[in-house]
Order: sequence, then structure tokens, then C-alpha cells
Amino acid sequence: MASITVVGSINADLFVLVDRHPLPGETLLGRDGGISAGGKGANQAVAAANLGAVVRMIGAVGTDAYTEPALEHLRSSGADLSSLGVVEGSTGLAVITVSDDGENTIIVIGGANSAVDGSFVADRREAVERADIVLLQGEIPVSGFSQAVHLATGRVVVNLAPVVDVPAADLLRADPLVANEHEAGLILTQLGAPTVPRSEEEMALALRELGFTSVVLTRGARGAVVAESDAVTPIPTPAVEAVDSTGAGDAFVGGLVHRLAEGDPLVSAATYAARVGAFAATRRGAQASYPTSADVLP
Repeated sequence: MASITVVGSINADLFVLVDRHPLPGETLLGRDGGISAGGKGANQAVAAANLGAVVRMIGAVGTDAYTEPALEHLRSSGADLSSLGVVEGSTGLAVITVSDDGENTIIVIGGANSAVDGSFVADRREAVERADIVLLQGEIPVSGFSQAVHLATGRVVVNLAPVVDVPAADLLRADPLVANEHEAGLILTQLGAPTVPRSEEEMALALRELGFTSVVLTRGARGAVVAESDAVTPIPTPAVEAVDSTGAGDAFVGGLVHRLAEGDPLVSAATYAARVGAFAATRRGAQASYPTSADVLP
């Protein structure tokens, strides 16, 4: 079975449930809250590992009280944590507010994730070089991102979220680039596109024209679009009653790389990934909401 190495962030998520999001300067009473595991790198690693993929996680945690909550689902998913780093100080932290309609706001504090730089990744070069797929996001230092791209001998998949200023040549290694419509606009601007198209289909084609081998643009409850060669294929998503959209995009990416590792073509993998993301949106939290290989997807 093909292997996946995720180079990315590991966070503890502090979440609060509210009827609606507060206005600037407003204080609201929350209904519930707690601590759960998060971080885009860890989320995507757990999503893939839960579904049966062979996953190794390269990332860092701190020495504070949030370390164990941040690692809970990475451990239970069966992901290989032998390349994990522990640095003195705080674990990455995300503060999340979830409203009744399932929408969320997120503030991220990097903490130990800032240690995942070029030298950190180079020290774990074998885990990158031997991977069939290397999966990256935007929550680690740019030097760590670039080092992983340079060491990768297999397929590179990039979900540049958040959109950070990585070298264009490194970003263009992505096959596919995965982004939502907002991120796609920022990436087009970052790469010097003269205009940003209005539709996701046009955005995907514009990104292809800039040199990406393939592009997957996610669009929430409206599914996704896949651009490869000169074709743009819409990807539907199951209609579900969303409870919490936190981490649903990461579930999509985890499902995508799982099926790519199984040998699926990109459109087929994205179709499966949309079902994984929809499943995650029907449950609270990020990693706690992700399906396993035993679950029935919508």
C-alpha cells in the first residue's frame, strides 16, 4: 500500500458553541465548550489514517497541558508518530467559535508548530523521501514547507491554508493544489494573475494555466471542482444536515489523499473525499467527527 507523509501543524482546539457569532465589542454566553485535537496537518493525517491509509506525521508539540489532547486522535488513528518533535513551550492552539448554523470562526496560535522549519524537516528527511505522497498545508514555517517539497520524491499534494507566501516553484509542485474559493483567489493574486475570475471553474482553469498539473477547488455544501488537462469536472456532495463545519475541509483532503494512495484517478478520489467531508460536517469537532473505514458515508 502506498504511504503518505504529512508535514504540518498539530494543535489543541479550544471550542465554544454559541447561538450566533458575536458582533464586534459584544459579549455572548456560550452553551458549551471544551478542548479537542486539531491543526490542519494533524486533521488531514487523522482523516486519512482513520480510513486505512498508511500515514506518518511530521510535526511538533510543546510541553504544556495541551500536548496530550492534541495527540489523542493521532494516536488512536494508528498514524506513525516516530517523526514527531517535542519542543519546550506551548503546543499550537486554535480558538474556535461554532454557531447554530454550523459556521465557525477560528484564531490560530502557532506555538510549537513554528519549530517545523527547514532544519527540522531535514532531520526527518527519510520519512519525506520514502513517501509515495507528501501532503503539506500553510500552518508551518515556509522553510519547512520548501524543504519538504525539495526532499519529496513522490507526489506532492498541497492544501495552502492559510495562504502564505511560499516560493512559486515549490507551490507549483502540487499535484493537486487543493484550495477553497477564497484561497484560490489569493493564490492567483500571489502568483501574478492579472485578474481573479468570478467562478470556481474559471479559477481552477486559471490556476492550471499558471502551471499547476491539477487543481481541486472545494466549495462547501456545493461540492468541489477538479481541473486537469483542459477539463473541469464538478464534484457533487451529499446533502446532509450540517452540525459543525470545523475540520470538514481537512476531512476532504484526508479522504482525497487516501484514495490517491489507493491508485484512484483524481476525479474519483475527489468524489469520495466529498462524502468524507459531508460525514464530518454532521458531527461536532474536527478529528472526533471523522469517519473510519467501518462507517457508512453519506
